[in-house]
Amino acid sequence: MIKINNYQSICQQVQKIARETGSFIRNEREKVSEKDVELKSVASLVTYVDKTAEARIVEALKKLIPNSGFITEEGTASHSGEKYKWIIDPLDGTTNYIHGIAPHSVSIALMENEELVVGVVYEIGQDEMFYAWKDSPAYLNGKEIRVSSAKNLADTLIGTGFPYYAFERVDDYNNAMKELMQHTRGLRRFGSAAVDLAYVACGRFDGFFEHALHAWDVAAGVLILRQAGGKVCDFNGGESWLYGGEMVAASQSIFDSFYFIIHKHLGHS
Repeated sequence: MIKINNYQSICQQVQKIARETGSFIRNEREKVSEKDVELKSVASLVTYVDKTAEARIVEALKKLIPNSGFITEEGTASHSGEKYKWIIDPLDGTTNYIHGIAPHSVSIALMENEELVVGVVYEIGQDEMFYAWKDSPAYLNGKEIRVSSAKNLADTLIGTGFPYYAFERVDDYNNAMKELMQHTRGLRRFGSAAVDLAYVACGRFDGFFEHALHAWDVAAGVLILRQAGGKVCDFNGGESWLYGGEMVAASQSIFDSFYFIIHKHLGHS
């Protein structure tokens, strides 16, 4: 077992686990057919690839930090007050994967008590490993990354995701997107929140917002983003972004103006 206080070593091991899992996911792609697709809801899909990948990740992480807890998308393992908790999405972007398009990713984060201390997002299609640990820079394939330095919304590209449940907020969401369309270079919807956050971290996107999210979608990406100089909050400017299902994330330089638009349309009274 690796010493718990050596976050860098843990991060290196998690990268190895993520890469091995990504190779499995990539190699299984041609074997997946419609009969392998299960519906969790109309637009929430799962396959044996998700479940097997998660089981593999959990098994490897149990060896890395015994007696740790797990928050996982497919329910392979659970937690009950452990000091160390892993937050895992074995395949973020399953719908993309099933349809043979990118991006799709492996997302693994480690929490110590309630603090994120390790984050790894492996985008499988382009073989891009984004990662950071507590007090480190953020990295992409070994090179340090930083958020965008754009200062005006007019110079920004924004990432988002379309909700696949909680449709009662669709009109507010559309209004936010309409205003952003009018004041930015455009919006992109790639289908993997973990990758969206990694793209903000490396400056490809300047900001990202979405609701109907889960902890496993965002935990690893948020740590990477923060270590790259970015900020996150919920739609009311608070800290309920991990378990509250909503997030605003951006570089420091445009955060306030970007958040203003999202809060105006999607904030809670």
